Amino acid sequence: MCGIVAGISTHDVVPTLLQGLQRLEYRGYDSCGLAVHMGSLDPSQPAGLHRTRSTARVAQLSAQVAQEQLHAGTGIAHTRWATHGAPTEDNAHPHFSFGPHAPGAALPESSARVALVHNGIIENYETLRAELQAKGYQFSSETDTEVVAHLIDSLYDGDLFDALRQATARLQGAYALAVMHRHEPHRLVGARAGSPLVLGIVPGAGAAHYVASDAMALSGVTDQIVYLEEGDLVDLQAGRYWICDSTGRSLTPAQRPVHTVQAFAAAAELEPYQHYMQKEIFEQPRALADTLTDVVSITPELFGDGAWRHFKDVDSLLILACGTSYYSGLVAKYWIEAIARIPVQVEIASEYRYRDSVPNPRALVVVISQSGETADTLAALRHAKALGHSHTLAICNVGSSTMARETALAYITRAGVEIGVASTKAFTTQLASLYLLTLALAQTRETLDDAAIAARLQQLRHIPAAVQAVLALEPQIISWAQSFTRMENALFLGRGMHYPIALEGALKLKEISYIHAEAYPAGELKHGPLALVTSAMPVVVVAPNDALLEKLKSNMQEVRARGGVLYVLADAHTRIENSEGTHVIRMPEHYGDLSPLLHVVPLQLLAYHTALGKGTDVDKPRNLAKSVTVE
Repeated sequence: MCGIVAGISTHDVVPTLLQGLQRLEYRGYDSCGLAVHMGSLDPSQPAGLHRTRSTARVAQLSAQVAQEQLHAGTGIAHTRWATHGAPTEDNAHPHFSFGPHAPGAALPESSARVALVHNGIIENYETLRAELQAKGYQFSSETDTEVVAHLIDSLYDGDLFDALRQATARLQGAYALAVMHRHEPHRLVGARAGSPLVLGIVPGAGAAHYVASDAMALSGVTDQIVYLEEGDLVDLQAGRYWICDSTGRSLTPAQRPVHTVQAFAAAAELEPYQHYMQKEIFEQPRALADTLTDVVSITPELFGDGAWRHFKDVDSLLILACGTSYYSGLVAKYWIEAIARIPVQVEIASEYRYRDSVPNPRALVVVISQSGETADTLAALRHAKALGHSHTLAICNVGSSTMARETALAYITRAGVEIGVASTKAFTTQLASLYLLTLALAQTRETLDDAAIAARLQQLRHIPAAVQAVLALEPQIISWAQSFTRMENALFLGRGMHYPIALEGALKLKEISYIHAEAYPAGELKHGPLALVTSAMPVVVVAPNDALLEKLKSNMQEVRARGGVLYVLADAHTRIENSEGTHVIRMPEHYGDLSPLLHVVPLQLLAYHTALGKGTDVDKPRNLAKSVTVE
C-alpha cells in the first residue's frame, strides 16, 4: 500500500527520493508528495521546510519538483493509498505541523515546524485530535496522520528523537514514520510498529542514510540494509545512525545487523512487455524453475532446520492467508489431505483472529503471503502463537520479511519482484512450494514410499516446461477476451481442487477489468447461481480430465439448457468439442494433481487481455494496493 522513502546525505537526496517513489509505485497509491529541508544542503538558502504534493502519478510530482528546483540534503517522500479521507492534495503526505495558532491564520509553509510521512493506521487518532485541538492545533486534512505531526510538535523540546519516542508511546495502531524538524536540518528520525520500515546505509565519501518501507525503493542506491523490528526507533545523520527499541534503549549493531540485499533494479524494468502483469505471467516458467532449483530430493529440512521434528509432532494443518494466497491454501488442502492424509483447515486471516477458535497446539500453522508483510496475515500468525501454536511455517517471496522472521520454519519462493497488483507468478510459485510441503509431510508420515515421492517430484520439475506450452495458447485466449470486453458479469466453475482455480480466475478478472465475476463449485449451480445464467453471462469452466469430469459435463449441460455460453479449458480426451454456445481451448496435456498450476495460466491471460481491451490500468487497478500493510 503506502510507500515511504526518506534520506539524509551530504549530497542532494531529491533524485533518490523520486526514484524510490517510482520503484514503490507497484504497491498502489492515489496521491504522492515530497518535503525537503531547505538549507540542509546549501546554508546560503533560506532555511525551512518545503513540500510539493500531487494527486497524479509520481511522474507529475517529479515535474513539479523540477519546476520548483528543489535540492536538499534532507528529505522525505511518500505515496498514499487513501484510508482516512479522500485522495485529495490536502490529505496527501507529507503532513506539516505549524504549531498552535488561531483558526484561519494564513501561515506560510516555510514556517512549518514538523514534516512527517506515515504508513499504517492510528486507531486512537480521534482522541488525540480532540486533545490537540484543545491546545490550539488546527487541522487541514481528514487524515489520522496529521495527528502524529501535531503530537510530535506538542512534545518537542529541542530533541526530535525524544519527541518521537514520547509520541509513539501514545500511539495505538500500526505505523511506519519518517520525521523532520525545522530546527534540526541535518537530522531525520523514524519509527515502526506493525508496518515495515528498513534502513539503508551508503558508506564512504558520499555517506548517506535512508529509511524506506521496502528495500526495493533503495535499489541502485545501496544494497546495505538493516531490517528494523517491531517498536524500533532510528535516529539518522549523514555519517552515522542510532537504533533504539521502544523504551529508548540503544541497540548494538549485532542486534540489528546489516544485510547485503540483492539489487532489484533489473527486475523492475518492463523490457519488451507492455505491462508488468504481462511480463510476470510470462516469467512463470523461470520463476517456477528458480523456486525448485535447490530441491535435489524431498526432505523436511527444505523448510528449515528442525522441520522434521515439527512435522513429526503435528496432527493437522491450519493455513492462514488472504486473497490470492488464500486460494493457494485451498488448493493445498486437497493435496495434503489426499496425499499426506493430514486434516487441513484453511481460513481467511482477517477473519480467524477475530473469532473464538479452538486452538490445537499440535497443528502446523502455515501462513502464506507474497510480501511476508500482509498485515492481516501477520496479525493472525501472532494471534495463533498467543493461543499456544508453536509449529509455524511461512511461505513467502521475501526471505527477510517479518513473516519469515517470526515463524519457526520458512520456505522462500523465488518468484522475483512482482510489480503488478494482480498476483500471477507469486501464486504459481506458492502452489509449487505447497506441493513440496505436501510431499515432505507424506514422507514424514510415510503415506508415500520413496519411489512414489521421487516420481511426483519429477512431475513437479516438468511444470516450468508445461507452463511454457500453456503460454503458447495466448492467441486463442485473446479471441475469448474480445468477447469478454463487452460483458458486465461472468461466472467461473470448477470442481475439486480446481474450484480454487476458478476463484482465482474470477478474482483476476474483477481486479483488473472491473467486470463483476464470481466463482462456484460447479455442483452448486442448481443451488442459486443458475438463476443468473443467460447469454449475457459467460460461464468459464475449468475442465481437467479427472474423476469429476462426467459430473462437470452435466453441470455444463445445465448452463447450455438455459442459453448460457460456455468457455471451457479442457484437457485432451475430455471429448468436449467446440459447438454453438461452447468455446473450447484444449490444454497441451493433463498433469494430474499438478494441473491447477497449468489451468490458472490461461485465466491470468484472459483477465489481462480483457482488461487490455477495456483500456483499464492493468498494473495499478483502481482502489487496490499490491502490499496490504494495514487492516
